[in-house]
Amino acid sequence: MVPSSSAPPNGLRSVGSPVTGLAVFERRVLEPLATIVCVHGGLDRAGSFARLARRLEHFDIVAYDRRGYQGSRQLGPSNIGQHVEDLVALARRESSPVMVFGHSFGGLVALGAASADPDHVCQLVVYEAPLNWVLERDGVPPSIGGDPAKEAELFFKRMVSPAVWERLSPAERESRHLDGPALVADLAIVRSEIPFDVASIRVPTLYAYGEWERTPYYRSLTERLAELNPLIEGVALAAARHGAHLSHPDLVSELLEQTWGSRCASA
Repeated sequence: MVPSSSAPPNGLRSVGSPVTGLAVFERRVLEPLATIVCVHGGLDRAGSFARLARRLEHFDIVAYDRRGYQGSRQLGPSNIGQHVEDLVALARRESSPVMVFGHSFGGLVALGAASADPDHVCQLVVYEAPLNWVLERDGVPPSIGGDPAKEAELFFKRMVSPAVWERLSPAERESRHLDGPALVADLAIVRSEIPFDVASIRVPTLYAYGEWERTPYYRSLTERLAELNPLIEGVALAAARHGAHLSHPDLVSELLEQTWGSRCASA
């Protein structure tokens, strides 16, 4: 068995957490424009934001392993309310303005936090967050049930590729298997819950998505979101797919910098 890992990702250092048991990492700079708190999606971890952090030279970066994943695995799987509370706790401890970047399920957490506690987050950027209750997406696979490790493996192969799974070491595969229960909990939320009212969000939000086979769905989703809440805008990243923060960190870092720059210009 592979133990949960709280080793600092490359370029980030492990720090104390306002939430007991939550593995938190950061990279601080002199005179930051803001703090960007990064929230990962299903079957991911804080370390996936390391490439992004290296490119954001004017921002403090905070990333963390969500409950049930990696260094926070001992906290076990959780519901959306607890994930939101964790993010709010991290945002509240910052002295500089906070922008949240949420990838996939992490975007759902970010939107929930902005709905629950808008006073501590001043800008959101979410990437392909699953908002099935706003606009249902066809082709969402049903849960296989009863085997979280297998669910994790199938999810990885579907979202990344079978070839990459085969290249993982046995330890890396087992690490994903052990994150299976947290993934199953995430997927259950996505498939069955309405965690918050989109119209209640009072934080400027940019909903970003890639240009690939799911682009028509995400374009329609952003149009619907804008109808529900004028503070939400959409943007497509050319050539990016679902894992844009890993495959296209330059594009995502530029998007975050431009979003913050635009916010400052309009403030």
